[in-house]
Amino acid sequence: MSDAIFSNPRLAAVYDAFDGDRDDLDAYVAIADELSANLVLDVGCGTGSLAIRLAATGRRVVGVDPAEASLDVARAKAEDGSAGVTWIHGDATAVPALGVDLAVMTGNVAQVFTTDEDWTQTLLAIARTLRPGGHFVFETRRPERRAWLEWAADTDPVVLDVPGIGEVTRHLEVTNVALPLVSFRYAYRFASDGTTLTSDSTLRFRSRDEMEGSLAKNGLRLVEVREAPDRPGREFVLFAELP
Repeated sequence: MSDAIFSNPRLAAVYDAFDGDRDDLDAYVAIADELSANLVLDVGCGTGSLAIRLAATGRRVVGVDPAEASLDVARAKAEDGSAGVTWIHGDATAVPALGVDLAVMTGNVAQVFTTDEDWTQTLLAIARTLRPGGHFVFETRRPERRAWLEWAADTDPVVLDVPGIGEVTRHLEVTNVALPLVSFRYAYRFASDGTTLTSDSTLRFRSRDEMEGSLAKNGLRLVEVREAPDRPGREFVLFAELP
């Protein structure tokens, strides 16, 4: 089940506003260019920010996400190119064996799989969708950077005037740290009617060695680890290949 921030229609509608312009996604378009990927699978595509950018370059794109509310937002962006994306409601196991050139997982989606079973099933499903020689590229936060300490110290509210919705205030609270799991809560207050909606999330922080081992066990070979261009030292960007 998806977190409320993605699955609640009212929260999904303001997600992009709080997420910013997502210039970090330019790096993934460049990776698709580098790997000459014409058919791309975006796992955990959310509101479609990357899938739409990729489709705008003329690629065939499949976006899959378990949150219907987020997919509704993505589909509504037709004027931005979402008509060129095939949207699938579900997790990676819902995607058929398409023979994609590249599967991507951005926004640290890899960390939402908190159990070994869920992570294994996701890797197996992604491997099944790739053509031989196809790549899986994803990012995950470095545990040693202890990002949760920054989150806990960031107590100032974020207030935005969201077009068509009005003023929305967001608060972040770290609710539990039991490594490798970290839990936190977002609270959104809508000024139009005074409603406050909350969304609880838990992420798993895996080490580079753990990531490499899990890829190898599930038919994928790690070929390279890079820095996130806009977040040096904070994240791993892992390139895996289906042999």
